[in-house]
Amino acid sequence: MTENIRVLTHSSIRIQSGDTVLYVDPYKVSGRPQDADYVFITHDHFDHFSPEDIEKVSCDKTVLVVPEKMRDKVLQEADETRGIIPVKPDAPYDINGFSFETVPAYNRLKPFHPKTAGWVGYIFCLDGKRIYVAGDTDATPDAKKVRCDVALVPVGGTYTMNASQAAELVNTIRPAAAIPTHYGSVAGSAADAESFRDKVDPAVHVEIKMES
Repeated sequence: MTENIRVLTHSSIRIQSGDTVLYVDPYKVSGRPQDADYVFITHDHFDHFSPEDIEKVSCDKTVLVVPEKMRDKVLQEADETRGIIPVKPDAPYDINGFSFETVPAYNRLKPFHPKTAGWVGYIFCLDGKRIYVAGDTDATPDAKKVRCDVALVPVGGTYTMNASQAAELVNTIRPAAAIPTHYGSVAGSAADAESFRDKVDPAVHVEIKMES
Protein backbone atom coordinates (compact mmCIF):
# COMPACT_ATOMS: atom_id res chain seq x y z
CA MET A 1 0.00 0.00 0.00
CA THR A 2 2.91 2.38 0.69
CA GLU A 3 5.50 0.93 -1.68
CA ASN A 4 5.06 3.72 -4.23
CA ILE A 5 5.25 6.51 -1.63
CA ARG A 6 8.59 8.17 -0.92
CA VAL A 7 9.42 10.83 1.68
CA LEU A 8 12.46 12.40 0.07
CA THR A 9 13.24 14.81 2.89
CA HIS A 10 11.28 16.86 5.44
CA SER A 11 7.80 17.08 3.85
CA SER A 12 8.93 16.49 0.28
CA ILE A 13 6.85 13.55 -0.96
CA ARG A 14 6.79 11.60 -4.24
CA ILE A 15 3.93 9.24 -5.07
CA GLN A 16 3.67 7.08 -8.18
CA SER A 17 0.57 5.31 -9.46
CA GLY A 18 1.18 3.46 -12.70
CA ASP A 19 2.64 6.02 -15.09
CA THR A 20 1.40 8.96 -13.02
CA VAL A 21 3.90 10.75 -10.77
CA LEU A 22 3.00 13.43 -8.28
CA TYR A 23 5.02 15.43 -5.81
CA VAL A 24 3.89 17.28 -2.72
CA ASP A 25 6.01 20.21 -1.52
CA PRO A 26 9.23 19.26 -3.37
CA TYR A 27 12.20 20.53 -1.35
CA LYS A 28 15.94 19.88 -1.59
CA VAL A 29 15.36 17.46 -4.46
CA SER A 30 18.46 15.63 -5.68
CA GLY A 31 19.18 15.93 -9.39
CA ARG A 32 16.57 17.02 -11.94
CA PRO A 33 14.12 14.14 -12.35
CA GLN A 34 11.61 16.27 -14.34
CA ASP A 35 9.06 13.47 -14.12
CA ALA A 36 6.09 15.13 -12.40
CA ASP A 37 2.61 14.94 -13.83
CA TYR A 38 1.39 16.96 -10.87
CA VAL A 39 3.04 19.12 -8.22
CA PHE A 40 0.90 19.90 -5.18
CA ILE A 41 1.84 22.73 -2.81
CA THR A 42 0.31 22.89 0.67
CA HIS A 43 1.35 26.45 1.63
CA ASP A 44 3.87 29.19 0.93
CA HIS A 45 6.61 28.65 3.53
CA PHE A 46 10.08 28.20 2.01
CA ASP A 47 10.34 24.53 2.98
CA HIS A 48 7.11 23.73 1.14
CA PHE A 49 7.00 26.21 -1.75
CA SER A 50 10.42 26.11 -3.40
CA PRO A 51 10.33 27.38 -7.03
CA GLU A 52 13.83 25.95 -7.57
CA ASP A 53 12.68 22.45 -6.60
CA ILE A 54 9.44 22.75 -8.54
CA GLU A 55 11.58 23.34 -11.61
CA LYS A 56 13.70 20.29 -10.82
CA VAL A 57 10.72 17.93 -10.91
CA SER A 58 8.62 19.63 -13.60
CA CYS A 59 8.39 19.03 -17.33
CA ASP A 60 6.17 20.30 -20.14
CA LYS A 61 3.15 18.28 -19.00
CA THR A 62 3.32 19.20 -15.29
CA VAL A 63 0.24 20.68 -13.63
CA LEU A 64 0.87 22.81 -10.53
CA VAL A 65 -1.83 22.76 -7.83
CA VAL A 66 -1.68 25.48 -5.16
CA PRO A 67 -3.91 27.06 -2.52
CA GLU A 68 -5.99 29.80 -4.10
CA LYS A 69 -4.49 32.54 -1.92
CA MET A 70 -1.02 31.60 -3.21
CA ARG A 71 -1.86 32.04 -6.87
CA ASP A 72 -0.39 35.54 -7.29
CA LYS A 73 2.79 34.59 -5.45
CA VAL A 74 3.22 31.53 -7.64
CA LEU A 75 2.76 33.58 -10.79
CA GLN A 76 5.46 35.97 -9.58
CA GLU A 77 8.00 33.46 -8.35
CA ALA A 78 7.49 30.26 -10.37
CA ASP A 79 7.24 29.53 -14.09
CA GLU A 80 4.00 31.27 -15.01
CA THR A 81 3.71 29.36 -18.29
CA ARG A 82 2.93 26.16 -16.39
CA GLY A 83 -0.67 25.12 -15.90
CA ILE A 84 -1.72 26.34 -12.46
CA ILE A 85 -4.85 25.11 -10.68
CA PRO A 86 -5.82 27.08 -7.55
CA VAL A 87 -7.76 25.20 -4.87
CA LYS A 88 -9.76 26.08 -1.80
CA PRO A 89 -9.79 24.18 1.51
CA ASP A 90 -12.40 21.46 2.08
CA ALA A 91 -13.35 20.79 -1.54
CA PRO A 92 -13.28 17.92 -4.07
CA TYR A 93 -11.46 18.23 -7.41
CA ASP A 94 -10.97 16.23 -10.58
CA ILE A 95 -8.23 16.82 -13.16
CA ASN A 96 -8.60 14.69 -16.26
CA GLY A 97 -10.02 11.82 -14.20
CA PHE A 98 -7.57 12.17 -11.32
CA SER A 99 -9.57 12.86 -8.16
CA PHE A 100 -8.39 14.53 -4.98
CA GLU A 101 -9.77 16.49 -2.06
CA THR A 102 -8.42 19.35 0.01
CA VAL A 103 -8.40 19.44 3.81
CA PRO A 104 -7.89 22.68 5.78
CA ALA A 105 -4.38 22.73 7.32
CA TYR A 106 -3.76 25.11 10.20
CA ASN A 107 -2.62 25.65 13.78
CA ARG A 108 -5.10 26.03 16.59
CA LEU A 109 -2.94 27.75 19.24
CA LYS A 110 0.19 28.69 17.27
CA PRO A 111 0.65 31.64 14.90
CA PHE A 112 2.53 29.90 12.10
CA HIS A 113 -0.34 28.54 9.99
CA PRO A 114 -3.54 30.54 10.53
CA LYS A 115 -6.77 29.05 9.25
CA THR A 116 -7.53 32.31 7.45
CA ALA A 117 -4.53 31.70 5.13
CA GLY A 118 -6.48 29.02 3.28
CA TRP A 119 -3.67 26.48 3.29
CA VAL A 120 -4.38 22.82 2.68
CA GLY A 121 -3.56 19.18 2.98
CA TYR A 122 -4.61 16.76 0.24
CA ILE A 123 -6.36 13.41 -0.04
CA PHE A 124 -5.39 11.64 -3.26
CA CYS A 125 -7.58 8.87 -4.68
CA LEU A 126 -5.11 6.43 -6.25
CA ASP A 127 -5.39 2.71 -7.01
CA GLY A 128 -8.59 2.48 -5.00
CA LYS A 129 -6.93 3.97 -1.90
CA ARG A 130 -7.21 7.34 -0.18
CA ILE A 131 -3.81 8.84 0.66
CA TYR A 132 -3.87 11.81 3.05
CA VAL A 133 -0.93 14.22 3.02
CA ALA A 134 -1.71 16.51 5.94
CA GLY A 135 0.58 19.47 5.25
CA ASP A 136 1.54 21.70 8.17
CA THR A 137 -1.30 21.28 10.61
CA ASP A 138 -2.28 20.51 14.16
CA ALA A 139 -4.72 17.77 15.13
CA THR A 140 -7.66 19.98 14.20
CA PRO A 141 -11.34 19.10 14.02
CA ASP A 142 -11.00 19.15 10.22
CA ALA A 143 -8.09 16.70 10.29
CA LYS A 144 -9.98 14.42 12.66
CA LYS A 145 -12.81 14.09 10.11
CA VAL A 146 -10.50 12.65 7.44
CA ARG A 147 -11.12 9.13 6.23
CA CYS A 148 -8.16 7.56 4.48
CA ASP A 149 -6.17 4.38 3.97
CA VAL A 150 -2.73 6.00 4.35
CA ALA A 151 -1.92 9.11 6.37
CA LEU A 152 1.29 11.15 6.06
CA VAL A 153 1.38 13.45 9.07
CA PRO A 154 3.89 15.96 10.49
CA VAL A 155 5.47 14.92 13.80
CA GLY A 156 8.33 17.39 14.39
CA GLY A 157 6.53 19.83 16.64
CA THR A 158 7.25 23.60 16.88
CA TYR A 159 5.31 24.53 13.72
CA THR A 160 3.00 21.51 13.60
CA MET A 161 1.82 18.61 15.71
CA ASN A 162 4.42 16.87 17.81
CA ALA A 163 4.77 13.09 17.88
CA SER A 164 2.17 12.58 20.61
CA GLN A 165 -0.40 14.83 18.96
CA ALA A 166 0.18 13.22 15.57
CA ALA A 167 -0.29 9.78 17.11
CA GLU A 168 -3.52 10.95 18.71
CA LEU A 169 -4.77 12.11 15.31
CA VAL A 170 -3.84 8.82 13.63
CA ASN A 171 -5.45 6.84 16.43
CA THR A 172 -8.62 8.88 15.82
CA ILE A 173 -8.83 8.57 12.03
CA ARG A 174 -7.43 5.02 11.99
CA PRO A 175 -5.87 4.57 8.57
CA ALA A 176 -4.39 1.20 7.66
CA ALA A 177 -0.94 2.80 7.48
CA ALA A 178 0.73 5.99 8.72
CA ILE A 179 3.98 7.68 7.69
CA PRO A 180 5.63 10.46 9.75
CA THR A 181 6.89 13.61 7.99
CA HIS A 182 8.20 17.10 8.80
CA TYR A 183 11.21 16.21 10.90
CA GLY A 184 14.97 15.91 10.55
CA SER A 185 15.85 19.31 9.09
CA VAL A 186 13.66 22.36 9.72
CA ALA A 187 12.09 20.95 12.88
CA GLY A 188 12.21 17.74 14.88
CA SER A 189 14.47 14.71 14.63
CA ALA A 190 14.43 11.02 13.84
CA ALA A 191 13.59 10.42 17.50
CA ASP A 192 10.21 12.08 16.88
CA ALA A 193 9.41 9.54 14.18
CA GLU A 194 10.26 6.69 16.54
CA SER A 195 8.20 8.25 19.32
CA PHE A 196 5.28 8.59 16.92
CA ARG A 197 5.52 4.91 16.00
CA ASP A 198 5.58 3.89 19.66
CA LYS A 199 2.43 5.90 20.43
CA VAL A 200 0.30 4.80 17.48
CA ASP A 201 -2.13 1.94 18.05
CA PRO A 202 -0.46 -1.32 16.90
CA ALA A 203 -3.44 -1.95 14.62
CA VAL A 204 -2.12 0.88 12.41
CA HIS A 205 1.03 0.01 10.47
CA VAL A 206 3.60 2.80 10.89
CA GLU A 207 6.31 3.01 8.28
CA ILE A 208 9.26 5.38 8.58
CA LYS A 209 10.29 6.30 5.04
CA MET A 210 12.40 9.46 5.39
CA GLU A 211 15.29 9.20 2.91
CA SER A 212 17.39 12.16 4.01
